[in-house]
Amino acid sequence: MRAFFILTPLFVFLGATYASSSLQSAPAPQVTTVKATLYGEALGPQPALPLHKVLGAPQSYEGKTVTVTGYVRKACTKKGCWMELAPTSDKKVQGCRVTFKNYGFFVPLDSAGATARLQGIVQLKKLTKEAVDHYEAEGATFTKKQPDGSAHEMRIIATGVELTK
Repeated sequence: MRAFFILTPLFVFLGATYASSSLQSAPAPQVTTVKATLYGEALGPQPALPLHKVLGAPQSYEGKTVTVTGYVRKACTKKGCWMELAPTSDKKVQGCRVTFKNYGFFVPLDSAGATARLQGIVQLKKLTKEAVDHYEAEGATFTKKQPDGSAHEMRIIATGVELTK
């Protein structure tokens, strides 16, 4: 019995020493940071709304500056002069077109699939059939076209866009 009491503290000491040394040699966990790329002006400090909130009540945001987040479903493949922002990648879910203030900046042609945080002014507008046809030829989607081919559109005229891919 006496040997048990003498060896027990030794095993406790050796076990603690081993555990301590193995913890020190364990590699630090990898932390990956995703960097957003800014196009246009820096965004203000206000928190971003999910896009679906603005799409759900566009009249209450008309003419106001908003900061929103969403998914870039499509972007102009000729110049990057517009993009289609939506709550998800699902084409059946309503999205909105984003253009850039005074044609002052563009986004990369391969922006589709990125997530975006952007700031801009909400604008409601009726587009003619010709305008709808033009935008659709470039890849835009209109979920609520009128029988005559026109469409009511909520768009955001962005002053700045942060894209993360």
